Amino acid sequence: MSTVDLFYINLPQYQRDLEESLIVDPNKKKPGRPKKNKMYFTPITEHAIVAYNEEESDSKKNKIFNEYIYYPLFKLTENIINTFKFPYMDGTTQEIQHEVICFILQKLNKYSQGKGRAFSYFSIIAKNYLIQNNTKKYKERLIKTHLSGIDPNYIDSRYSDTIETDLDESFELLKEAFVDKFIEEYESQVENKFQSQRDINIAYSILDLFKSRVNIQNYNKKALYIMIREMTDTKTEYITNVVNVIKRDFNDYYDIFLSNLDD
Repeated sequence: MSTVDLFYINLPQYQRDLEESLIVDPNKKKPGRPKKNKMYFTPITEHAIVAYNEEESDSKKNKIFNEYIYYPLFKLTENIINTFKFPYMDGTTQEIQHEVICFILQKLNKYSQGKGRAFSYFSIIAKNYLIQNNTKKYKERLIKTHLSGIDPNYIDSRYSDTIETDLDESFELLKEAFVDKFIEEYESQVENKFQSQRDINIAYSILDLFKSRVNIQNYNKKALYIMIREMTDTKTEYITNVVNVIKRDFNDYYDIFLSNLDD
């Protein structure tokens, strides 16, 4: 028996299990108007994805996908795009959504129940895809944009002193020939040097600015911070922490570079 056939045989039990999980204990029920169930990505979706991945028949895969997988993915991507916003992505919301769904389909066969809840798994895949492509599109726009047009008042004033000192030496040294080598080596180490995904994204964004230095006509420190904030949607204090680490490593690399010149 195929996995999709088995899914449909077990479907009534999956539905009963779902309904039982949604029953509210009257002793714990909060006062007020009862809320309507708006779940779209349920354990049934998860069972359907597993059956889809293990099925060999294309016609059966198409059937279960159209009936039990497509709509949950459609709503998942729609909610992520509407919640987090990705202003530098090209196309309409619907076009971006279709692009993300197509990308998820390429990763669908990598999911198994041992990897946790399908909703969380594919939410992370969708978010990472959108963040990376939004950053890429921003960098492309950055190359064509003069930084002097950015309003420096956008940055938090309480961090202005930090901005003036933290980026002064690091970005001045971008003119030196060894920077390309530093970027190449540092990119391969980013995920080991930083623990959180937030800091990893910030570090990659900073290195992207390093790469674009030839096209940047005005190294305004405040504007550079603004750009990193817009690329990563993070607070200036987190950017400063990552900048400090990169600046320290940059200076260590520069010292080695100078010592090698002396040898």
